[in-house]
Amino acid sequence: MIREYEQYVGADHRRSFGQFFTPSNVSKFMARWVLGSGKKSLFDPAFGLGAFREAIPEDTDVEFSACEVDPRIIEFWQRKTGKSAEFVSAEDYLHSWGRTHSNIVCNPPYMRFQKFLNRSMVFREFQRYLGIRLSGYTNTASAFLLKSISELRPSGRLAYIMPLEFLNTGYGSLVKQRLVESAHLFAVLRFDCEKDIFPDATTSVGIILYDNAANCRSVKFYSMNTITELDFFDEIEPVVDVPSEDLNPRSKWLPLFEKTTFGIDSARTTSLHFFGRFSRGIATGANEFFVLRPSTAKQKGIHRKDECVPCITKSSQITKPIFDDADYDQLYDSDKPVLLFSVNGEHSEEAEKYIKLGQTAGFDQRFLTKNRNPWYKTERRHPCPLLLGVFSRGGYKIVLNKSRTLNLTCFHGFQPNLLGHQYVEHLFLYLSSGVGREIVALSMRKYGDSLDKFEPNDLNDALVPSLKFFASLPTRKVSEAIRVIHDTAKLPQWAEDFFTPLKVEPGVGVPAPDGRA
Repeated sequence: MIREYEQYVGADHRRSFGQFFTPSNVSKFMARWVLGSGKKSLFDPAFGLGAFREAIPEDTDVEFSACEVDPRIIEFWQRKTGKSAEFVSAEDYLHSWGRTHSNIVCNPPYMRFQKFLNRSMVFREFQRYLGIRLSGYTNTASAFLLKSISELRPSGRLAYIMPLEFLNTGYGSLVKQRLVESAHLFAVLRFDCEKDIFPDATTSVGIILYDNAANCRSVKFYSMNTITELDFFDEIEPVVDVPSEDLNPRSKWLPLFEKTTFGIDSARTTSLHFFGRFSRGIATGANEFFVLRPSTAKQKGIHRKDECVPCITKSSQITKPIFDDADYDQLYDSDKPVLLFSVNGEHSEEAEKYIKLGQTAGFDQRFLTKNRNPWYKTERRHPCPLLLGVFSRGGYKIVLNKSRTLNLTCFHGFQPNLLGHQYVEHLFLYLSSGVGREIVALSMRKYGDSLDKFEPNDLNDALVPSLKFFASLPTRKVSEAIRVIHDTAKLPQWAEDFFTPLKVEPGVGVPAPDGRA
């Protein structure tokens, strides 16, 4: 039925409603767990193609009800099954208030905050009915979960299958707070096989199990290798069983699914923001307009150096761990798109003509540009001495930038503070090392298909060597290591060994408080 429906409505329709469909063995597991409350009713806030209704055993007397905002999917389900959907309320669950439910099971629609329909109205209603002020980055699935928790009756259970990115994000702190504040969160399951659940998924996927009748003194975190493991879930050992009181809503929870084989020496580490801060790269809002090849700039007559500035626009443009002006010049001479159109105040006639061309093409009406004044004014930045790739598979890209170039959002850029200036190369060596990569990776956001992502604050809170530890590494040795990396693209073994003491036996080390040096 799923394939027929997808062909019937098309991909654009599914995306507009954030529709991802639940495999039958997953829906059966979730329905079975929720009905373990003993209550003979089940409510689904996002009916879809009826996976949870079909998951109810035929020999049980369970009252089923649901909501569904998409009339086409209701019509399709009725036509294909020959059944009436009278138990489905044709309405948007996020605008339906004043009800409570004994048991709730759901695969909520998933749309990022940029595509969140009627977001402002939903946020006002959350403030009005729940006293909750949602972050602007909240996605639809997280909003569904928060609302359902508030509507679950005291003796009921809830099971949600949804993206787990909120476990590592700032907006997710509120969601995690609601999950743990009354000690009813039973378990969180993460699927390592997310493509088997949602083939189109580009984010981590998991199940939230919440029991309003239980006093959950601890929360179990499971890492599921295959869907079939759900059939013998009771026999599986969790990766970790964390006391509820130890779960900090402001901390990242995704690392709890990893079987950590080491601890971190808190006496020798501090947060990276002790030395400076990473920030995202320049967001132009219209790279087609702002990013130029040298030949294009020449053709347009834009010659002034303050109107076309050197800029790394794609991660693939840097292929070595140390990038200098000679490397940039090679890209420039090869006519790569490494110029950023950046004017401010007085500009040339040629630049003015180019701006008017951009307006004719509608670039001034893009999401970012139409909120800038003037629309063609890009962010003012200075070259960053360290660049770190935003997305990665199999390990992040770290670059020592010795060039005059700026960077777009393909890299986060590090700007040291007054103290950090003298330790930029020390930080580069650490971030290049195996130990550094293992420790910093604990702050990554895990997405689907083995895709990892850093946000600037993830990096700024990551643990790095303390000032005292860095100071024990002589400057001449740092310079020696930089020369070796420049020549071989590899960190010398003695430098790898230098950072080894930062790792200790599991359970011995604990993360250092922010700012500790």
